[in-house]
Amino acid sequence: MFRRIFIASSILLIAAFMLSACGPKATPTEVPAAAGQAANAPEASGDSTPAVTLTMWSRDSDQVLVESLVAAWNASHKNQIEVTIIPASDFVAKFGTAVAGGAAPDIIAIDLVYMPAFNAADQMTDITDMAKALPYFDKLSPSHIRLATYEDKIYALPFSAEASVLIYNKSLFKQAGLDPEKAPSNWDEIYQDAKKITALGDGNYGFYFSGGCAGCNAFTMLPLIWASGGDVLSADYSTATLTDPAVKATLEFYKKMWDEQLIPEGAKVDNGSDFFNAFQTNKIGMLGTGAFAISSLIANHPEIEYGIAPLPGQNGGTSSFAGGDEIGIPKGSKYVNEAFEFITWLYSEDVQLELYAKNSQLPVRTDLVENKYFEANPAMLTVANEMAVGRTPYSVKANELFNDYNGPWETMLQEAIFGGEVDKAINTAQENYTKILSQP
Repeated sequence: MFRRIFIASSILLIAAFMLSACGPKATPTEVPAAAGQAANAPEASGDSTPAVTLTMWSRDSDQVLVESLVAAWNASHKNQIEVTIIPASDFVAKFGTAVAGGAAPDIIAIDLVYMPAFNAADQMTDITDMAKALPYFDKLSPSHIRLATYEDKIYALPFSAEASVLIYNKSLFKQAGLDPEKAPSNWDEIYQDAKKITALGDGNYGFYFSGGCAGCNAFTMLPLIWASGGDVLSADYSTATLTDPAVKATLEFYKKMWDEQLIPEGAKVDNGSDFFNAFQTNKIGMLGTGAFAISSLIANHPEIEYGIAPLPGQNGGTSSFAGGDEIGIPKGSKYVNEAFEFITWLYSEDVQLELYAKNSQLPVRTDLVENKYFEANPAMLTVANEMAVGRTPYSVKANELFNDYNGPWETMLQEAIFGGEVDKAINTAQENYTKILSQP
C-alpha cells in the first residue's frame, strides 16, 4: 500500500494499503536454481536438527507471490511452511481472534498500514536485534520499516512493495489525437485528455476509479492531495485536516469528471471488483493504479499498449502512496528463529531478482531496484522510483480512517463526488475523523 482494498484481475487487494496494494496474481516462473542451491547450504554442512513445519497466513492479494516463494523454500529446505490464504477483508478480524485464542500462525504477511495497530496491541514479536543485524537493513524499503516500528522496536520487515501511479492507454491516446508518449502532468491535462478520449464514443471513457472502494481511493487519491500540497492528517498523524483546500479541490476535480460523464456509470458502485479490470477492457483512458497492473497486463493482456507515469498534483508535482505488505512473527510462535530464517532468505539477491523482479514484482531491497529485468521494462523503474519517495499514513486507526467501506473517508467520497455536497461532506468527515482519532 497500498500492495496495496480492491480486486485486480480476480484478486482482492486492500489497496493500497496496496494495495496492495498492492499486486494481482502474476504467472510464476521456475524456482531459480541459485536460490535453491544457496538455501541447501545449511543441510550440506551437516545440520542434524529436527525439521519443523511452520504455519504462514497471507491475505489473498499476495497469493501467487506467497505460493511461489514458499514452493521455492519448501523445495530446498528441511523446515517446511504451510500457507493459509485469507480474504483481505477478513484478515484483521481473523488474526485478532487467533492471537487472543493462542492459535496465531508462525508467520504473517499483511498490509503495512495495519502494523501500527498490531504492534500497539502487542500481537507481534520484537525482532529489532535480528533485523538490525542484517547487512542490508538500511537498504530495506523505508516506508515498511517506519510502519513496522513501534516505540523504537521493530516488529516486521518488508514482504511486498507497491506504489500508486497513473496508467494510461496509449492506443486511446493516439485515437484521440493525443501524444501517447506525453502523460498528463497536472489535473487540467487529465481532464482535457479524458474529454477527448470520451468523445471517441463506442463505450470509451477518459477516466476510471472504483467509487465504492475506500482503500482503493486512499491509495490513488491521497497522492493527488499530497502532490497539491495538502493532507488529510497533520504531520504527526494525530489531527484531522480534511478541511485543507487541496482535499476540496481533489473532490471537485473528480466530481467535475463524473458530472461530465467522463467516467463510466458503474464506477459509482464499484467496490474494487473492477478496479483494474475496467482498464483491461481497453476502453479506459486513465486511472490510478499500482505495480500489480503491469504484471497483470503482461500475463493477461499483452495486446494493450500502456504508459506509466507519476500521479500529478493540481498544478504539477507528483506523489505516491507507498504500499505493500509486511512480514512478521506473531506473538507466541514457537519457531521464531526458524521463521526469521525464511524472512532472511527472502532478501537474498537470487530471490529478490528471480522471484520478484523477473515476475514484475518490486524488490523490497532498494539496492536491487536497478536490475536487468527492469531495464527491459522501464515502467517498473517508474513505479520503483515512486515507491522510494512515496508516503504512507502511520496510524493505529488506519482501518477506521481509510479502509472501512462505511467509514468517514468513503462516505465523504460518495457524498461529495456523486451527491454534490462537497462542503457538507468534508465537514462531516472532519468531525468523524476527529472522533476516531480522539478514541483511546
